[in-house]
Amino acid sequence: METESLVPRLGEIYPELPPGERAVVRVLLEDYPFAALGSLRALADRAGVSPPTASRLVGRLGFGGFAEFQDAVRATAREQDRSRLREFVTQQSGPHQAAQNLRAGMEGTLSAVTGPLLTTTATLLAEAGGVWALGGPLSELAAEYLIRQLASLRPGARRVPGAPHARARTLLDMGPSDVLVAYDFRRYSADTARFVHAARSRGTRLVLVTDAWESPLADQAEVLFRLPREAAGPIAPLTHEIALTELVLVATASHLAPAARLADLDAVTQALMPPPGP
Repeated sequence: METESLVPRLGEIYPELPPGERAVVRVLLEDYPFAALGSLRALADRAGVSPPTASRLVGRLGFGGFAEFQDAVRATAREQDRSRLREFVTQQSGPHQAAQNLRAGMEGTLSAVTGPLLTTTATLLAEAGGVWALGGPLSELAAEYLIRQLASLRPGARRVPGAPHARARTLLDMGPSDVLVAYDFRRYSADTARFVHAARSRGTRLVLVTDAWESPLADQAEVLFRLPREAAGPIAPLTHEIALTELVLVATASHLAPAARLADLDAVTQALMPPPGP
């Protein structure tokens, strides 16, 4: 395995893993590379699993043993350190710095959104009985964008309302055939967490989009997207979330046959347009 592909590979296989191995992946990604540099037992203890469970994950990644896995992690970490040093030396302050960070963040986003993750997500969104989305104070814009576009491709795509009583009525209609897409970034939303836990208790499946520090909801997700740390200066750019959302929408459209629905939408839209003035 190529060392630079190790971190994306962990995210790529995450949806296919049993719960114990998912827990190991979350520990590795949360504290990479340091979580991998101790003993196998220490890694297993942090994940709350047995050493054989952690060892099975290492084997699944294609390594002959934990020592070989650690060698790959060290090589990856050294290359990341070199990249950071080069970036530090070449970057300037101000807008140029923001542009460099935004570009690096976009590259990280595209690396995190692997083909298997997109395929799994697109299948869920195309086949779900209903699709719901919600986000936090800023990421709600990405959730709104997802639903606006998805509603043109398939029926039953809706935003989770904001008021508690409206959310309660929404939960009455959610169940195992539905998919909830949640955007959750630092500082993580307590309102989002309450709704996600309530929806999961009714069997609703979760696609979670979060950051490198990882939402506390990660262990609830069937599909987990972790976006990179890079930001454009003191703000957290919405660009990464929208880019991921557009990739998901394109993949979902390929699982549907939206031409007739889009044509019908155009016709209905035209019928509702006011007549031209004199």
